Amino acid sequence: MRGMREKVLERWIARYRLAWETNDPADIAALWTEDAALYRRPDEEPVLGRDAIVDAWLEVADAPGETTFDYQVLGFGDGVGFVRGWTTYLTDPPSEFSNLWVIRLDRNGRAHEFTEWWMEKT
Repeated sequence: MRGMREKVLERWIARYRLAWETNDPADIAALWTEDAALYRRPDEEPVLGRDAIVDAWLEVADAPGETTFDYQVLGFGDGVGFVRGWTTYLTDPPSEFSNLWVIRLDRNGRAHEFTEWWMEKT
């Protein structure tokens, strides 16, 4: 059963990456429940609601092809996924970030809460 649940998380991450590359409002909106909370940093107030999340995403959108992203699912259970990620911005010079995501998915595979921790590699 664990494998099936992880596939839900894997599909969400693939859709997240697609939205990251396209910056298409429909792709972004498809990730979230209507009342979702996005914590871009765990110590900041969340962005609340699907429409606000789409707007906030587009304010800081990365250009298509500007990043690479690798990840490892650390665990998934009871609708909560833990993902370790590595993001490289293909700038000159490149900048690298380590990420930790906590994603709470509903039964339809949409996030109703997403919290991200990130730190730049020095």
